[in-house]
Amino acid sequence: MKYLRFDKTQLNNLEESLGMEILLTNPKGAYHSTTLIDCNTRKYHGLLVMPIPALDDDNHVIISSLDETVIQHGAEFNLAVHRYDNHNFSPNGHKYIREYNVEAVPRTLYRVGGVILAKEKIFARSENRIIIKYTLLDAHSPTILRFKPVMVFRNVNNLTQENENANKNYSEIENGIKTRMYGGYPELFMQFSEPVRFMFHPVWYKNTEYHKEAERGYPYREDLYVPGYFELNIEKGKPVYFSGADAEIAPSTIAETYNKEAEIVIPRTDFFNCLKNAAEQFYYSPKGIEYYIIAGYPWFKVYARDLFIALPGLTLATDSVSLFENIAETAIKALRKFMKTGEPDKIIKNIEQPDTILWAVWALQQYDEASSNGKCEKKYGNFVQTAIDYVMENRHPNLKMDDSGLLYSYGQNQAITWMNSTRDQRPAVPRTGYIVEFNALWYNALKFAAKLSNPKTTKKRIETLETLTEKTAVSFKEKFINEHGYLFDYIDGQHPNWHVRPNMLFAVALKYSPLDLNQQRNVLNIVTRELLTPKGIRSLSPKSEGYQPYCTGPQQQRDISSHHGAAYPWLLGFYLEGYIKLYGKRGIPFVERMLIGLEDEMHLHCIGTLSELFDGNPPFRSRGATSSAINVASILRILKMLPEKQDE
Repeated sequence: MKYLRFDKTQLNNLEESLGMEILLTNPKGAYHSTTLIDCNTRKYHGLLVMPIPALDDDNHVIISSLDETVIQHGAEFNLAVHRYDNHNFSPNGHKYIREYNVEAVPRTLYRVGGVILAKEKIFARSENRIIIKYTLLDAHSPTILRFKPVMVFRNVNNLTQENENANKNYSEIENGIKTRMYGGYPELFMQFSEPVRFMFHPVWYKNTEYHKEAERGYPYREDLYVPGYFELNIEKGKPVYFSGADAEIAPSTIAETYNKEAEIVIPRTDFFNCLKNAAEQFYYSPKGIEYYIIAGYPWFKVYARDLFIALPGLTLATDSVSLFENIAETAIKALRKFMKTGEPDKIIKNIEQPDTILWAVWALQQYDEASSNGKCEKKYGNFVQTAIDYVMENRHPNLKMDDSGLLYSYGQNQAITWMNSTRDQRPAVPRTGYIVEFNALWYNALKFAAKLSNPKTTKKRIETLETLTEKTAVSFKEKFINEHGYLFDYIDGQHPNWHVRPNMLFAVALKYSPLDLNQQRNVLNIVTRELLTPKGIRSLSPKSEGYQPYCTGPQQQRDISSHHGAAYPWLLGFYLEGYIKLYGKRGIPFVERMLIGLEDEMHLHCIGTLSELFDGNPPFRSRGATSSAINVASILRILKMLPEKQDE
């Protein structure tokens, strides 16, 4: 039985099938995304979505969809699905779908009378090209396929309406056409592997709707442009390929290109392989040399904190050590520049955030754990020591160490932690002063730096670090442990924040903790009782004031609830790591049970990956970005860790 197979009962039910999405990406930042029945429900959906650096640093929807029609004996059967006013769907192509399988490449099986047609998609890795393979598996009479390219040429954040500025001109090329709707865009090349007839018949699909945007309180109606349609005869057993790209291709090579791309797809045969496949979706290399990590799809970019948190899970957990080194070198280069000049990076956003440098050291610590023979010290030891000195000497504009050895930052007017949602341009959660995870990371970084030092040449250095570490541990306990046994989330001057939040987890999950074992167990027990859900760790306890578990409604409401009760899988990864750390092999059965809730997500929402966040209360619905790098990475680390712990 296929791991990711969906039958006609699920697919014909629009309430269910419209909630399941597919995502294909390439390292250039381009992607293809839609629902399993090819009905777009978001303004970010599209057959071909790609960055246009000449215009801005966002993605742009070029081809919205390719609407197919099966023609037999003059009768037309349209396989497309679009939504219009008053929940009207037209055509209703989903009723012809018999199966959807995404174990290797996404494959849709249609049945129209005696016609059985398979459709498979590949998104090229080295160029912005979507290729669709059509195979007629059975037919009792001559069959014609008609294809209507539905185009928009617009920024993913905008919507468009019928207008006179749209360029309707096109040129014929081998087995297809090239066209460009607006100036500033590259030409779009639409070609087939076989000779094809193109009929110019321009029309606008008026008032198509994206109900996911309506749910989010955004404009949700759009007009889509169709320049005409392609037609060709298809023979049983002889595949036909469509290519849509920003560069021309020799039609005779389309099938070869498709096959090469299909061969390197990681089959989604189980939970781990699904996440391993998803991990590759976040690799970003605009020039094909330096690699980065995109924080998530469909709307996130490269963010410094997310990059370092996700880096070990997306690379080391999948045995991609050389890729870790590539990304680390790229990011460290940018971080060194910031430390020296204070200048931000053009690609890595928010590198100035105070905890970025702490997460960078943590990521290198994971590399050290995975490597041997002092490899980490040789490659990154200098950077780690430089980073520690940078913090100790208070050279960061918003990360200061006081005489107690603890760090403090100002976050009253600007969001400076991962809880970065805003309300009226101010932090929805104004975490400021002594922030618990900053200081847990700092203690861990000091201990790691002392470990990396060479005793033969830096004895004095080690003594300095160990002295500071001991002082920091004492101060951490005095500052953060409260009378109820859990940790304050942050302390602004003399005013501690008593909310039960997940950030205290890091004082347990990190390799080096300033807490003793009993104190760590107390923290973990509080998190278990008040924050643990099947989909992740809540951002706020239901017992705390302001708890809002459902991340729905207009943007402002969602911004508030996202950090006042929503649950996050990446935090669950750290929770489970802490659990294994405290309970060893005895804790593995519990960890495996907890992972079941996330494995279920492989068949829901965005297939084969993990969404950004979930509601904090049942039924724990998926919310936010459809695919999150730190969530995928964190769970990959746990899955990689389990067999290692079982063998200890």
